Formats: sequence, structure tokens, C-alpha cells
Amino acid sequence: MRRILLAAAAALIGFVPAVRAEFPERPVTMIMPYAPGAADALMRAVGEHFQRATGQPLVLQTRDGASGVVGMRVVAGAAADGYTLGHTPVTAIAVQPHLLRNAGIGPASFEGVCGTNENVITVAVRADSPMRDLPGLVAEARRRPLSFGSPGPNSLPQLAIWKVQQATGIELNHIPYRGEPPHINDTLAGRLDFSAAIVSSAAELVMAGRMRLLAVFSANRHPDFPDVPTAREQGIDAQLFSQVGIYAPRGTPAPVLDRLESACQAALQDATVLRVLANSRSPVRFVGRAALTEWVRGEYENYGRILRELGVQPE
Repeated sequence: MRRILLAAAAALIGFVPAVRAEFPERPVTMIMPYAPGAADALMRAVGEHFQRATGQPLVLQTRDGASGVVGMRVVAGAAADGYTLGHTPVTAIAVQPHLLRNAGIGPASFEGVCGTNENVITVAVRADSPMRDLPGLVAEARRRPLSFGSPGPNSLPQLAIWKVQQATGIELNHIPYRGEPPHINDTLAGRLDFSAAIVSSAAELVMAGRMRLLAVFSANRHPDFPDVPTAREQGIDAQLFSQVGIYAPRGTPAPVLDRLESACQAALQDATVLRVLANSRSPVRFVGRAALTEWVRGEYENYGRILRELGVQPE
């Protein structure tokens, strides 16, 4: 009998599956859903740290279009194994699905991995503008019509200005552009009264003395421009937070997400990564995966309400 039991035990041992090797076992693809820019420089720096920490490279792949939707569709449709990720501002997940009838994605399509940095939104004017702060802009709008540019219709900078209008009752003429440089150039040329933009897009012109920032719409002042107060500090209840983050397909196993989250957090403490973020005037802001997933779902609901109030219909 003892021999039979030993033989049976040996047979069972043969059927025990091998322990899965630690993730990652091969290169990880990072989908970049916008045209190449500062985000690519950040992810290349993160990738260098990732390879040192895990032994596997982070391969960047640009899949831009439809304000980030094209690339994030690729992420949502990939195998939920952690080997395909996407790095994006909240726009592609929480705003664009309300604007495109067949976007095919939404917060439920993804698992948050980590928040990486913040795109701080601002109001920028020419250096010789008579408007010195946000209340000054509001007062000027009550005296005469003002026009402003943004990087696109229903972009986050435009929605930040919409919040100013809601808080103060002023009317403003919005002129949407394709991207940041054209409307900033028109503000410099005097064809627009101000630009609603990301701080990093106007930073060099501010440093050169050609533009001024009137306010930021974050919860805190921008570390590179500490003299520029937030909208709320100026008595105007208009806050709009633009967190940039890394996302995985829905259903990615928790141990894989934990490993990616840890790698992300460590990378955001790396000197090279911090230098890249500092050069792009984009404050580092790590957010854990659970908090990021919950936050983006709340933002989806918030933007749905805002866009309905604006009368925007999906196309």
C-alpha cells in the first residue's frame, strides 16, 4: 500500500503546473495616442528606468488620432496581460467618449496603472495686455467682447474657461484651433485677447517676457510660476485638474497591475525622469492605480454633465 501511495504522489507531482515566471517576461508596448511630443520624452526616460528595474524594454508606439481615442482603442482591445499599456491625459477616456457616438471606449475599458504628471491649465495673455489677473479679465469682458483660443473644441483648456463663464456670468467668444501653437501665436499677434492653454505650451514665452499667466486652474500653484495664483485663490470657483496617467486593458490581473504600479512609482523618483518633467514644466504627480481608476470614472460623469450643459451632441 505504501508503494502505491508513493507512486500516486509521484504521479500527482508530475501534474503540478510550473510556477509562472515573474512579469514581465518580454518587452512591454506603450501606446502613445497623440502626436510625438513631451510625453514621448517622458516615457522614454521612464522606459530606461523600467528596463533597468525589470530587464525588459518599454517600446513606444504612436497611434494618434481622434484626440487620443484611436490609440486608446488599441489598448482597450489588447490582451489583458500587462504587455500593452497606454499613456494619456484624461481627455481620451473621460471627454472624447461623450463626443464620439462610436468611440468604443470609456472608463470601464481600462484599469488604472498610475498617474504620472499633471498638465496644468492656464490663461495666457501678451505681456503688454491690460489684464493683470483673472478678475481683471472678467471685468474687461463686461466692458467689451473678448475672444480666446484653445487647442480644440471641447478641449480641457476650453472647458476651464467655460467654468469661469459659469462662475461669473460673462460671455466670451471661443475660437478653437488645432493644437496649441496656432492660437498662442494669434494671441501674441493681437488677434486674440488671450489663450487657454497648458502651462508647458506657453512657458518659454513667459520666461522670455513675451507672455504672462493670469491664473492656473489646478488645486495648487505651478512650482515654476509660484507668483501665479489659482483661479480659486482669486475668488473664482473654476478648477479643472488634468491628470496624465498610464492605463492597462480591463481585466489585467492584479499582481501584474501591482508590479506595473510599483515600477511607475519608482520611475517617478528617478533623477532623469524628474529632469524631463521639469524641462517640460509638467509637475510630477504620482497617483496609485486604485485612486486613478476611481478618479477617471468620476471625471467621466463630470464631463458628461458639463458637455450636456454646453449642448454638445456626439458625432
